Amino acid sequence: MTLKKLRIGLVCPYGWDTPGGVQNHVRDLAEYLIAKGHYVSVLAPVIDEDAIPEYVTSAGKPISIPYNGAVARVLFGPIAFSRVRQWISNGKFDLLHLHEPAIPSISLLACWAAEGPLVGTFHAAAKRQKAIFAIGPILEPVIEKLTARIAVSEAARSTLTEHLETDAVVVPNGIYADSYRDGEVRAEWSGNTLGFIGRYEEPRKGLSVLLEALPIIARFAPDVRVLVAGPGDSKDVQDQIDPQLRHRFEFLGRISEKEKADFLSSVALYIAPNTGGESFGIILAEALAGGAAVVASDIPAFDSLLGHGEYGALFQSENPQELAKVVIDLLREDEKRRALAQRGKIYAQRFDWDVVAEDIFSIYEMALVGSNGVTLSSENRAWNRFLGREGN
Repeated sequence: MTLKKLRIGLVCPYGWDTPGGVQNHVRDLAEYLIAKGHYVSVLAPVIDEDAIPEYVTSAGKPISIPYNGAVARVLFGPIAFSRVRQWISNGKFDLLHLHEPAIPSISLLACWAAEGPLVGTFHAAAKRQKAIFAIGPILEPVIEKLTARIAVSEAARSTLTEHLETDAVVVPNGIYADSYRDGEVRAEWSGNTLGFIGRYEEPRKGLSVLLEALPIIARFAPDVRVLVAGPGDSKDVQDQIDPQLRHRFEFLGRISEKEKADFLSSVALYIAPNTGGESFGIILAEALAGGAAVVASDIPAFDSLLGHGEYGALFQSENPQELAKVVIDLLREDEKRRALAQRGKIYAQRFDWDVVAEDIFSIYEMALVGSNGVTLSSENRAWNRFLGREGN
């Protein structure tokens, strides 16, 4: 990393104290940059201002709106805009990095308010929506202010291209791969176990697909168990399970990062039956790093991340019969399952922060040079060649 020490402002559009992939990405990036000696300040909506790190500044309390199949906690309006402008003025930043600047929250406000080098990262992957047509003319001049644009996956890049007719460089989300590599195998989570982590009450996470597949799986693997970790009320889910199969389910609730590493190192298969709305799939990268053999739906983001089946097994999205077939095959074929897990574990190093941050630093450097208004989007193919990604 050859950049001089910088003053970097990161803007997170979603409630900081609500679990989410974007929040985790911004947190990890901020702490990585700070560890490298840069000054970093994060602006985010915050519910509990007494429980935030020193590097986070609250822009105010978020409100909840439905977005992309989930509930997004965002912040908008004149008071928020005033706080954004004050934060930018006080920060005297060399560069601002805005996450999800196309949604109605403080990243969009920062893009309106700021001048100078602006990097935007687009995380969302969503089908074309009528609402985008309505607000597109408002967003386009704002997005054009960005000196450089990043998409976390080809699915996110396609969403950006389709909705706003602009382009971006693909840089994946980062993980601390070593922390998952060092997970310990726990006997209580081992055996013919299927693991699932996520907000299972959200339909798009696809737990219902696994529920439908389980009766088939159990006929061929009588000792199979399903371990579910994450926030939510398990009673509603348990009511959907065949009473004869309920003893095969264990709901663990929230687990710590250390427990997550152990979980991913212990389960026979990690199952990601998501039905859509995913732009990357950070849990898949973590599962691969932890040594789990991954079985995932073939939604575009997962298909791309898993190398079209090279690093994880894929099944047709929302097809419980096909999910059951893939799971049964891998539970029966120990050598095949171990080989799949080993390929994935090696591949997961691609998502380690040491690699991802180098790419982001390169874009920061380009943005600082090109802050006279020349954007990277028109040079996407050449820039991807520079990052060694052409054809990926």
